[in-house]
Amino acid sequence: MTIDILSTEAGPVTSTASGPVTPDRFRQVFRRHPAGVVVITTDAGRGPAGFTATSLTSLSLEPALVSFGIASTASSWPHIRDADTAVVHFLGAEQQSVAQRFATSGIDRFGGPTRWSRLPGGEPVLDEAPGWLQVRIADIVTAGDHRIVIARVESSWLADLHRPLVYHDGRYHSLPSAPHPDLLLGADAS
Repeated sequence: MTIDILSTEAGPVTSTASGPVTPDRFRQVFRRHPAGVVVITTDAGRGPAGFTATSLTSLSLEPALVSFGIASTASSWPHIRDADTAVVHFLGAEQQSVAQRFATSGIDRFGGPTRWSRLPGGEPVLDEAPGWLQVRIADIVTAGDHRIVIARVESSWLADLHRPLVYHDGRYHSLPSAPHPDLLLGADAS
């Protein structure tokens, strides 16, 4: 069955309706959904661990809660499972190599060119990230072949301006940076 979704000057845009969604089709659909790129790091006492994610979601303002997903087969999963805290790093457009490094299995993600240090609580923090949230893991929910981690934000750091890194259709992209609203208000106040 073919369904007309909308018409353009070039003609109707169509979509093929189908039955159950296969894993390949599910992946294909979400590849077309742009998402911000973050790296999540932790240390549960066995050394630093981290991974790239596009599943970060803000859940609540009061208290400040976020969530992210992690595959139960991921090498970082045991570290997240056993940790009390983590750091969510917002990546900038120039950090595609960082995203790729933390998405690669079987390598030392914290070695080589990765510059990092530790927060006072011992969490590994990427030195060049334009923003981060230090979070306390509050709950972990089983969801199919993944786990959804719900975490309470305890502290944050954010650079004034940066161009965010976005993942879309299997590739990294960037968006132009926009002036911070507070900076705009200050300019209009005079």
